[in-house]
Amino acid sequence: MFQENSAATLDQTALHLAEPSACDTSRRQFINHAGRGLLAAGLASALPLASAEAADLNGFGTPPPTGPLDIKLPPLEAPTDPKAAPLPNPDAPDQRVGYAVVGLGHLALAEILPAFGQCKHAKVVALVSGDADKMSKVAKQYGIKPSSCYSYQTYDKLKDNPEVEVIYIVLPNAQHHEFTIRGAKAGKHILCEKPMATSVKECEEMIDACKKANKKLMIAYRIQYEPLNRDAMKLVREKTYGKTKLIQMMNCQNQAHDQQWRHKKALAGGGSLPDVGLYCLNTTRFLLGEEPTEVSAQIYSTPGDDRFKEIEENVSFTLRFPSGVMAQCMSGYGSFNNKSYAVHGETGTIKMDPAFTYKGLKQELVHAPSGKQLTEQPSNPDKQQFALEVDHMAECVRQNKTPYTPGEEGLQDQRIMEAIYQSAKENKPVKLAGANKLDAFRGSPPTEEQA
Repeated sequence: MFQENSAATLDQTALHLAEPSACDTSRRQFINHAGRGLLAAGLASALPLASAEAADLNGFGTPPPTGPLDIKLPPLEAPTDPKAAPLPNPDAPDQRVGYAVVGLGHLALAEILPAFGQCKHAKVVALVSGDADKMSKVAKQYGIKPSSCYSYQTYDKLKDNPEVEVIYIVLPNAQHHEFTIRGAKAGKHILCEKPMATSVKECEEMIDACKKANKKLMIAYRIQYEPLNRDAMKLVREKTYGKTKLIQMMNCQNQAHDQQWRHKKALAGGGSLPDVGLYCLNTTRFLLGEEPTEVSAQIYSTPGDDRFKEIEENVSFTLRFPSGVMAQCMSGYGSFNNKSYAVHGETGTIKMDPAFTYKGLKQELVHAPSGKQLTEQPSNPDKQQFALEVDHMAECVRQNKTPYTPGEEGLQDQRIMEAIYQSAKENKPVKLAGANKLDAFRGSPPTEEQA
C-alpha cells in the first residue's frame, strides 16, 4: 500500500511539474531532466504541491494571467509529410467572451450550445427560454447558474449580468427584431440568426438600435466562415479557372407535416426563400463579392398541401451581376434534400455537394490542366461552423472590429428577397441598386485561425 501511494504521489508531482508549458523550457527538455532526476522527484513528492509552487521548485514560473497562452510544440512529422493542424490554443475560461443563448429549439440544442465546447474565445454563461423546465435541464447540462436563466419577460434583466457580453438570438424570424432591439438597450452586443428579420424596415431599425447603443450586430451567416466555402470564394476571386460565367445553387428539403412555426407567415415572414433559399442568395453574393443588379423569379406551391397555406413551397430566381455572371438559384420545402452548388468558370468548375449542411461538406474541382479532365477533392477540415462564427464575434468584441457579416449584410439580403417576391408577383424582372465596390456590406474578415 505504501509503495502504491508513493508511486501515485510521484506521478501527480511529475504531472504537476509538466503542466506549466507556457514557458521557455520545452516538454522534451523537461522529460530529459525528469529522467535524470526521478529519484530527487520522489523525495520532493513528500512536499505539498502548493509548497512546491510557492518555492517555484520547477523553475517554470507562472503563465500570464490574461490573454492567449499560445502554447507551441515542435513538429512530429518530417518536412516531407503533411503538417498537423496547429494546436487549438484556447483562451483561459475567465478571458473568454460570455454569451447568452436566446431560444432553446432544435438549432440551439443540436448545434449552437455544443459548439461552445469547441470555441477558443467564447463561452455560454446564460440562457433565455419560454420553457422553464427545459431551460433548467439545459442549464444543468452546460453548468449554467440558475440565476443566469431568464424568461422572455425577464430578458431585459440581462443588463444586470456582467458575465454576458453577447446575446445570440435563435428565435423564429419575426422575433429577431424585438429581441435585438431589447438586447441592444440592455447594453449587449448581438449575434442574430438568419434571416435577419422579416422586412427591410425591421432590419434598418435593428441596425439603428445597435448603433445608438454603441453595440455590434452580426448576422449568423455560418457559410461565410466555413473553410471549404471560403476556399471556393478564394478560387473565384483569384480567377483560378478564369472568369466565372454561370452559378447554379440548390437548397431544398422535405419538411414534416406538423405545422411548425416555419409554416406560419406571422412567425417566419415567408417560406423556403428566407429559410433555405437565403443560403443560395447569400452564398452567391459571398463567392463573387459583387451585388446583383437585376432579379427575376417564379414561385409555386402544391395545391392542397396544408404546409403551404400561408407560405411558399418552391422559389426559382435568377440573379444578374455587373461582371456578366448569371446565377440560377432554387429553394424548396417539399422535395428531397439537396444542398449543393456549382460555379462554372472558363477553364473549370467548383462543385460543393453538400454545400450548406452543418457537417460533412464536400468539394470537387473539375478542370483539364493537361487537356485531360481531372477531378480533385480537397480534404475537409470539418470545423464546427457555429464555433467559427461565435469565435469571430468574440474576436470582434475583444478587438473592437466590425463583424464580417454585420447587420448591413443581412439588410442587403432582405432587400433582394423583397425584390424576388415582387418579381414573382409581377412576373417580370426587378432592377436592383447594386454596389460600386466588392464586399460592400461586409466588415473585417475572419482570421486564418478561425477559418
